[in-house]
Amino acid sequence: MRCLLVSDLHYTLKQLDWVERVASQFDTVVIAGDHLDISSTVALDAQVVVVLKYLQRVSRKTRLLVSSGNHDLNARNADNEKVARWMSRVRQLGIAADGDVLELGDTLFTICPWWDGPLAREGVGAQLARDAERRRGRWVWVYHGPPEPSPLSWTGQKFYGDTDLVRWIELYQPDIVLTGHIHQAPFRSGGSWVDRLGDTWVFNAGRQIGPIPTHVIVDTDEQRASWFSLAGNERVPLDQVLTRPPAELLEPPLDPRPS
Repeated sequence: MRCLLVSDLHYTLKQLDWVERVASQFDTVVIAGDHLDISSTVALDAQVVVVLKYLQRVSRKTRLLVSSGNHDLNARNADNEKVARWMSRVRQLGIAADGDVLELGDTLFTICPWWDGPLAREGVGAQLARDAERRRGRWVWVYHGPPEPSPLSWTGQKFYGDTDLVRWIELYQPDIVLTGHIHQAPFRSGGSWVDRLGDTWVFNAGRQIGPIPTHVIVDTDEQRASWFSLAGNERVPLDQVLTRPPAELLEPPLDPRPS
C-alpha cells in the first residue's frame, strides 16, 4: 500500500489542486483534518461547498479518507460540544470520514473525529475499542492531533498535543497513526515529522506555504516513510528496530517528489 498523508490545508486551493493532481499515484490519500480556515474572509459554509467539490474529485481518482480538525467545527451537538457536522456530507459522497472504519486489504483504517469535550472524547475511546475487535492485520488511525509529549507536537516553545492519544496508543498499539495540527513541528529544533511510541509509528507532515503541501508518503511494501517539504526531504525505514531516536534514522529519500 502506498499512502499519501496531508493535513492542515486550511482552504488553500492551490494545495488542494496538487492533491487532486497526484491522487492517482497512491492507493490511499489521507487528509487528516483542518480542511477549513476559521480566519479566512470566506464564510465557512462557502468553504465547505468548495472543499466538498475537491474531495469528490480526489475520491474519483483513489481511495480517500478524511478526518476533522479543530478548524472544521461548524456546529454544536445536543451536548453543546462543537462538532464538524458537515462531515456527514463527506460521507454522503461515499468518502470515509469521522467515525468510520475501513478495511483495505490487510489494513484496517480507523478515522477519528476532532473532539471538543468529554462526551465526544468518550465516543472516540468507544470507537477505538470497537475497532480493536476487528483488527486482524495492520491497523492505521487517522487522528488530527499528535501525541504529547512528542516531537510531533513541539511548536518550538511548548508541546501542544494530545495526552489521551498517548494513552490510547499504549492501550491498543496500532501500527501507524496519521496526524497533523502542529504546523511548525517538522521545522523546529526538537520537533519532527516522525515519532515512534512503542511499536507505533506516528507522522505529522506539518504545513508550509506555496502550491505543494508538506506531505508524507508511507509505503508499506517498501517499508519506508518519506517526508517532502521546502526545507528538504527525509525518509525513515519502518522495519528498523528502534534503538535510537527516529531523527538518527533519517535518510535522504530515493524517490523523486510527486509532480
